[in-house]
Amino acid sequence: MEASTIMPDEKADCLRRGRRDDSALARPEVLAGARAVLPIAVAATAFGVSYGILAREAGMGVVAPIVMSFTTFAGSAQFASASVLEQGGALAAAVLAAVLLNLRYLAIGISVAPSLRGPLVRRLAEAQLAVDESWAIGQENGRVMRGRVVGAGLMLMVGWCGGTVVGVIGGGALGDPSAYGLDAMFPALFLALLVGLVKDARAKRAALTGALIAIALLPVAPPGVPVIAAVAGALIAARSRS
Repeated sequence: MEASTIMPDEKADCLRRGRRDDSALARPEVLAGARAVLPIAVAATAFGVSYGILAREAGMGVVAPIVMSFTTFAGSAQFASASVLEQGGALAAAVLAAVLLNLRYLAIGISVAPSLRGPLVRRLAEAQLAVDESWAIGQENGRVMRGRVVGAGLMLMVGWCGGTVVGVIGGGALGDPSAYGLDAMFPALFLALLVGLVKDARAKRAALTGALIAIALLPVAPPGVPVIAAVAGALIAARSRS
């Protein structure tokens, strides 16, 4: 009985080391994630600059767009919110548009949660780095590689938030963005991203549904409503099995 209840010092040391290794991030995995996402991070920086300019033109000021990039850290949702405000939509419509676009993170969060370790604050900080691209890079044989998610997420956050700061603070040097065609650049960039993502029948159905709803409502609906309705319609169409 005594032999089964007393743990040798060597075994206790191994157990303690195992717990430390389990909570620590493997540096090679973090670096691998950062390297893999580098090309996307360059594009994210450019998008961040674009968002900063749009947010400034929408009257969001200097601090709010930067804080939103660090706390929300979701390009599509932030662009949607800024676009609604720029068109004169209500703040509630801008928030709702962002929430609808970010619903996908519920599934991503559930899949990432089992791989997170350490205190609550640390897990929350690491979860903030789990975005579409970092989540995809972190996948390996059906498992989420925590170090890769963190490495890729950190690289993306530096690019996106740094770009936002440049766009908000330095965007004024460009003058009126519409004079350079930047007002058309934002939807063109998203259209280019959409083309690469629409590969199967369900994605095509969702994209087409959202586009038709937006086109139908733009001439008659208040600012912000077409965005919200289009996102909601696309989500419903994406979940449809037929």
